[in-house]
Amino acid sequence: MPDNIRDLPAGQSQSDGLYRFLGGSPLSVAFRLILLSILVGVVLAAIGLDPWNILNSVRRLFQTIWDFGFDAINWAWRYFLLGAVIVVPIWLLSRLFGAPRGR
Repeated sequence: MPDNIRDLPAGQSQSDGLYRFLGGSPLSVAFRLILLSILVGVVLAAIGLDPWNILNSVRRLFQTIWDFGFDAINWAWRYFLLGAVIVVPIWLLSRLFGAPRGR
């Protein structure tokens, strides 16, 4: 173990610990964090979150998800009824006239 900082090789100084802590050079880590922050910001803006009023945005997000859930049930029910008007009578007629009697 070296007794003095001058005994260390040129690449191993106190900045070596900084590289290890950050996971790379500070400039490349800052660049990656900026790009990732922009990407996450776009995704959060797409779902309706506002950075200036985050609590209200989160409440609105959950309200929209809740409303969308019930709207999806309403949507599925309407299409189910519309399809059943055609499918059930055809199925019933095929069972009455198409099925052979007995074995």
